[in-house]
Amino acid sequence: MVAVTEIGSTVPRRELGRLLRQTREQAGIGLEAAAADLEWSRAKMYRIEAGQTPVRALDVDQMCRLYQAAPELTEVLVSLAKESKSKGWYHAYGEVIPRWFQLYVGLESAASRIRTYEHALVPGLLQTPEYATEIARHRPGATDDDIAKLVDLRVERQRVLSRKRPVPPVFEAILDEALLHKRVPAMTGQIDKLLAASGEPNITLRVLPLATELSRACVAGSFVILDFPTKGARSAEPTTVYKEGLSGALYLDRVEEVREYAQEWGKLAARALGVEESRELMREIRERRHG
Repeated sequence: MVAVTEIGSTVPRRELGRLLRQTREQAGIGLEAAAADLEWSRAKMYRIEAGQTPVRALDVDQMCRLYQAAPELTEVLVSLAKESKSKGWYHAYGEVIPRWFQLYVGLESAASRIRTYEHALVPGLLQTPEYATEIARHRPGATDDDIAKLVDLRVERQRVLSRKRPVPPVFEAILDEALLHKRVPAMTGQIDKLLAASGEPNITLRVLPLATELSRACVAGSFVILDFPTKGARSAEPTTVYKEGLSGALYLDRVEEVREYAQEWGKLAARALGVEESRELMREIRERRHG
């Protein structure tokens, strides 16, 4: 565990509350009934499920027993309870929390706007199965079955952009031109998919040309900014920045941290080509690869 901020992200606490509420509802137990069985106040139950307060791992285990949750899910929820008390949160995949549990997928599906800057890879929501397969082959120790599951997850995630209800999120991507030139066998088909996606009303795709001057993004690397629907005048969830690394993922939701990335996004957007210029450049790159 790496402490990365003084106060830390509230993401694990909020996700824990959401999952506890879903588990209770799937068990057919009302909030007041659960509170009575656990000998807690209704207010305490509400605060836990709303992610407003930390909860002990022991209490989560008690809730899971009441809801008759599967052992795998119980392990996930108890682990999240422990993470939610850390100053910072560095989630290492495949260690305490099972690989199949991906917090980011839940945040992604709940977002109303997704902004992503990518310098090395095509964003997951726009990858073809063939491109995703090539990427998955580079995971250490990945078997053919692992690769197939990872690709299936990637394809399933992409449904968020074309769903009917709730309204799909607005997706804005800025891609470094360099990644379009990488020697990936599936790149020609991948560029075709990018061109098709850029025509969708909720998708904006722009390219940062090779000649662009260096920026702080060279240090920050790829990142995603997730905004969430509002309830009244306030967002139901705070804007969250997601950054993925070799051994895990970093979630940032402190105002000053989010502001830094939002400002950098604005600078990248100012330097990127327009939508039509980006489409033309991608067509040119695709033709050169054919040639």
